Amino acid sequence: MTRLTAQFWVHAYLNRLRVSGIPAFVVAHGDDTAGAVLVKLNTLDGKAGLFQRSFDLKTGHRRWVELAAGPDRDVEQVIARQRGYDPDLWIIEVEDRDGRHLLDEPGLE
Repeated sequence: MTRLTAQFWVHAYLNRLRVSGIPAFVVAHGDDTAGAVLVKLNTLDGKAGLFQRSFDLKTGHRRWVELAAGPDRDVEQVIARQRGYDPDLWIIEVEDRDGRHLLDEPGLE
């Protein structure tokens, strides 16, 4: 199966969020072709969640899993550590008081 480039996926995701009226922006621009993507959900109340795409060995499908959740500063520390391991990492920040990130919608896996 052909995989989308990271940059193509990020642009499609940002467009889907924009259509839904959910503000989001690129915090860190990773490798255009194969960079991994982390999505930070900022609920604008001092809390945040961090999502990473994972490969499910049982089903063979990709899915989004929560890597971290809690106070925003703690989530930022996790992001900083991840960027230390992988400088080609994309970081997308989604800001939504209702906690919408759309990662569970079809086509975003």
